[in-house]
Amino acid sequence: MQIFHTAFREQWAEALETGAYTWSTRGRTLADEGFLHASRADQVAGVLGRYYADVAPTDLVLLVIETDLLDVPWRLDPVGDDEYPHVYGPLSPSAVVETRELPA
Repeated sequence: MQIFHTAFREQWAEALETGAYTWSTRGRTLADEGFLHASRADQVAGVLGRYYADVAPTDLVLLVIETDLLDVPWRLDPVGDDEYPHVYGPLSPSAVVETRELPA
């Protein structure tokens, strides 16, 4: 299954150098939250609109994560009336199969 995570470009570049991505969401780390926020494909636009509307798209990248390649647990957790995927540990860049630019 593919899940998606919105990342700041600089934080993702740092993860490529260090071998681990540990940002849960905007301004919150894995240590703060206990997991990395992610979304299904149909949830991406809503997440961008709710949490990143004031950020220039050029400052962000969309990470496409293949759950079969994760070396840490993940699961769909209930959030309101929906379920969102959460990754319970540092994200290895090897589990990211694509990095997408966001439209302007």
